[in-house]
Amino acid sequence: MKNNLRIEGWPLRLQSRRLGATGVGAVIIAAAAVIAAAQQQAPPTQQPPPTQPQQPSEVALVITGDPGTPPRLAVPDFVALSPEGAEVAKTIGEVLWNDFNFEQEFYMLPRDTYSTVPAARRAEDVPFAAWRELGADAVVFGTVQQSGGKTVVQARLMNVRSRQTVFAKEYFNANNPRAYAHTIADEIHMQQRNLRGVARTKLAFVSDRNRDSLSGTVEKREVKEIYISDYDGANERRITVSRQLNLTPAWSADARALAYTTYRPSPDIFVSFIYQGLLQNPTKGVGTNYIPVFSPDGTRIAFMSGRDGNPEIYVMNVDGSNLRRLTNHPAGDGTPTWSPNSAQIAFVSDRTGTPQIYLMGGDGSNVRRITMNESWADQPTWSPAPFNEIAFAGRSGPAFDIKIHDLASSQTRQITFGEGSNERPSYSANGRHIAFTSTRTGSTQVFTIGRDGRNLRQVTRTGNNQMPAWSN
Repeated sequence: MKNNLRIEGWPLRLQSRRLGATGVGAVIIAAAAVIAAAQQQAPPTQQPPPTQPQQPSEVALVITGDPGTPPRLAVPDFVALSPEGAEVAKTIGEVLWNDFNFEQEFYMLPRDTYSTVPAARRAEDVPFAAWRELGADAVVFGTVQQSGGKTVVQARLMNVRSRQTVFAKEYFNANNPRAYAHTIADEIHMQQRNLRGVARTKLAFVSDRNRDSLSGTVEKREVKEIYISDYDGANERRITVSRQLNLTPAWSADARALAYTTYRPSPDIFVSFIYQGLLQNPTKGVGTNYIPVFSPDGTRIAFMSGRDGNPEIYVMNVDGSNLRRLTNHPAGDGTPTWSPNSAQIAFVSDRTGTPQIYLMGGDGSNVRRITMNESWADQPTWSPAPFNEIAFAGRSGPAFDIKIHDLASSQTRQITFGEGSNERPSYSANGRHIAFTSTRTGSTQVFTIGRDGRNLRQVTRTGNNQMPAWSN
């Protein structure tokens, strides 16, 4: 079957090599959906160099702030070494600042305060005293060289106090400046904070922005297509063009495939391997099938189906083989979500009269209810490790809010509070953030928020957008 869900030229492969006094060899890192493994520490340099250079200890490579406060970081525009690189250099600096600010591991010095610091064109000329006077503990210095249609970016993280370069790499082979910024942010977060950043992750969501009419129907109804974007909403791309209702996207564990529900005209499940250009229909049109979700180990898909006359939870291999029914109850069971180790599944059932969240083993055993004090609990999503919690949409009066149930303590906390209706939570790969749908602006849009209820940000703005899914 020919795929209608493909991203040309992805996944982007961006090459890098560490920079030092003399430079060292190359490594390959991913700069799109796939999160790179933790990189080796970059060889630091010192300014001025000591008479007998010594390799700093691991501790010396980690920049710290004043006691009890995060390091204060400055990210000025990168330096364009050629005139055609000016816009790229500015974009990298702006996006990199935003990527760091999103994770809030550093206190970000506002960019409008940098005018007092003299600009440097070389790493050797960075005015450390001026940055220190501004309050910076660290500064990112970068350059952009464009020649013959090729872009080379160098980035250094420099300790303002010691004047050490604690991170230094050269990047090339990317086709947009945001890819450079996202890669640098994720690698510095890993090296400095031991944090898996989300700058290179993607959001999939459903949108009606094209205002197309459904094909093959008499009634005029608008289609809903699946889009993806960067985690911050940039680089939006439409990836289904079927002119159908396409709903509930879900990423595979390796972020190279999307499963979703499509109405053709009955609801069924399709899996698109978006980089290979392959489209599969593992449920093969048997019954009505909805809300697929990949297991974190990448081998199975859990989904809801009415093929036996009642909405139940089923599981199958990604190719549709080894189909098994997991629930068997007169009430409706649906909306599955996997535990991080793929050993359990949380789901929604109205077997007590209203939708509530239940847990069961991956084989359907040991079913138990976990939401006890909610009038209505729906749309669960299980957090990645190291957190052990389930976010869900809980009814608060006439609308919904995002709540989080801690499985260890059995306590539930609320992180949105009655501004519009807030639904369809989806965790980021590091578990620190949640994407969700909200009507708080008057239309339906995708937002992100910290798991602590802080740092609310609007991601989409065109048309109505819903059902976000956050990639690994």
